[in-house]
Amino acid sequence: MIDLVIYFKRAIFAVLTIFTIGFSSCSKKMPEDGPVYVPPVTVTPVDKAWTFDTTPTWSDEFTNSGAPLASNWDYDTGGSGWGNNELEYYTNTTNNANVANGVLTITAKKESMGGMAYTSSRMVTRGKLDALYGRFEIKAKLPYGKGTWPAIWMLPTDRAYGDWPKSGEIDIMEHVGYDQDNVHFSTHTEAYNFKINTQKTITKKIEGASTTFHVYRVDWTPYAVRGYYDDVKVFEFTNEGTGYKVWPFDKKFHLLLNIAVGGDWGGAQGIDDSIWPQKMEVDYVRYYKMIEK
Repeated sequence: MIDLVIYFKRAIFAVLTIFTIGFSSCSKKMPEDGPVYVPPVTVTPVDKAWTFDTTPTWSDEFTNSGAPLASNWDYDTGGSGWGNNELEYYTNTTNNANVANGVLTITAKKESMGGMAYTSSRMVTRGKLDALYGRFEIKAKLPYGKGTWPAIWMLPTDRAYGDWPKSGEIDIMEHVGYDQDNVHFSTHTEAYNFKINTQKTITKKIEGASTTFHVYRVDWTPYAVRGYYDDVKVFEFTNEGTGYKVWPFDKKFHLLLNIAVGGDWGGAQGIDDSIWPQKMEVDYVRYYKMIEK
């Protein structure tokens, strides 16, 4: 009886061994059939109709005098051309950025510094205001004339996805002086940017952009970047849900205010050297936090 049990156990073991070997052989042949296709994951974003605080979380009303508040602003300095063949040297002094009578004035001047023919200021909130989502509102009056290129815009603070354009850019307002009163709102990403002529952008006629103050605004949520000029919506770019190459706008950004001189766009029709100095005046800058849902 014991011998019979042993016989059956050995028979079962043999069958299992043959099955295992056969299965292993089949498994080893699987790569010859090619890799298994796994479709990319697409998460369709949902607009939750986010709103924003009614009181600014951060603001500068420019009620001081002299240099802009160091608690609110830092500076990008130098004259490297800034990737656009610009001709200004950015300083961090009141020669180019000064507060008086409730207004910040950024001034671009024709004067030599650091090998460049002009000076200006490029003010940033990096390290002072770095925000993920929210409403940014800026009331400003723009410079004029060929060669001016003022901007109110946003860049990623940590560049988590890599250098430009991979980590994104939001241009709340750009204006080139040879195209007076035509103001531009744009977003740039790896998939959509001006280097490959795929940027998401609009152009809006703003009468008196350089003679009166106008309000430039972005409402930024997980679903969309929306632009408003004088409280009228002019731009919308929605999150396609396909990853950072299209939507890197899920990281903290900071604000920039500057006047560039010349450059690939601002100097496309030359520079009028009779117009300097030129200034961008800013009445206020306000940031309203997005209310989570």
